[in-house]
Amino acid sequence: METLDAAELLSALGHESRLAIFRVLVEAGAAGMAAGAIAEKVGLAPTTLSFHLAHLSRVGLITGRQEKRFIFYSANYAQMDDL
Repeated sequence: METLDAAELLSALGHESRLAIFRVLVEAGAAGMAAGAIAEKVGLAPTTLSFHLAHLSRVGLITGRQEKRFIFYSANYAQMDDL
C-alpha cells in the first residue's frame, strides 16, 4: 500500500465517530450491521451517521449492501489487513 493511501485511511479513522463506527463493524463480523443498528450502538443521529459511513465507504474501509429497505455495512477486512 502506498504511503499516501495509508495516510488517507488513517486520517479517516482519526475521527472519533468514524473510529467508533469502524470498531462496531469489525466486531459485527462479515455479516455486517444495518445502519439503524449502528446509529443506536454509537449514539449518532442518522444524518451524521450517513456522513461518516459515506466517508468510510469512499476510502474503502467499509462496504454496504442493500437488502430490501435496509443497507447493511461491513468492514472491508482486506483493506484493513493491507493497512
